[in-house]
Amino acid sequence: MLAAILFDLDGTIVNTDPIHYRAWQKTLLNYNIEIDETFYKSRISGRLNAEIVKDILPQLSAVEGQKFADEKEALFRELAPHLQPLSGFSELLEWTDTHQLKRALVTNAPRLNAEFMLEVLGIKEAFHIVVLADDCIAGKPDPAPYQVALNKLGITAEEAIALEDSPSGIRSAVSADIRTIGIASTHDPQILQSVGAFMAIPDFTDLQLWTLLNSLIEPNLSAIAPLDLLQKSQNQECHSEQNAVERRISLDVSLRSI
Repeated sequence: MLAAILFDLDGTIVNTDPIHYRAWQKTLLNYNIEIDETFYKSRISGRLNAEIVKDILPQLSAVEGQKFADEKEALFRELAPHLQPLSGFSELLEWTDTHQLKRALVTNAPRLNAEFMLEVLGIKEAFHIVVLADDCIAGKPDPAPYQVALNKLGITAEEAIALEDSPSGIRSAVSADIRTIGIASTHDPQILQSVGAFMAIPDFTDLQLWTLLNSLIEPNLSAIAPLDLLQKSQNQECHSEQNAVERRISLDVSLRSI
């Protein structure tokens, strides 16, 4: 039985990767390092700042590395005053309220960034618990953040679904034995599934997601599916049936004229 949904933040609730990419580009230029999207996705996306700095700027001391990371995150917040959640997110929150599910935020984002994004998105009160990598023995891809979330919620891994956009985050959730859905806002769906996601969707309007979630709550999907999404699906089915009828009538008329 589903008891909780565990959300990543960056790239899952909101697609911040283009902004992070610009911030990393600009700050790394101070060290004459130019990066492209391939570099960003393979060496930066989903990782902790301390690991990124140690990898890319090994010459910096711990204090210098922290100062660099703080400057980069300050630039990110400066560039991101008008964030919007992915499509379908508000409907998903309403659905979890309807079915009395718990919600957790599990993120590698630095504390100031997490607080900033929750404020801008207007969802400061949306989660029963918030788990930051800073508060755990290790961040993603280690399973620790998700294990902490399960413990704080008082549930088992079998009672949860995780939503993640990065290979690092998916490895973290899967290593905690949580069924994980990939949000393909920043990475190719096949990449997300190759590291453990059992499903990959573009956003929260995808009917695969709703079919799965509803099946974990009630067998009668039509009784509980979000109305607008259900109507959209039904309209598509009706349109297909109408086309089929029109084709049959056209064929019948043609045969009579022979």
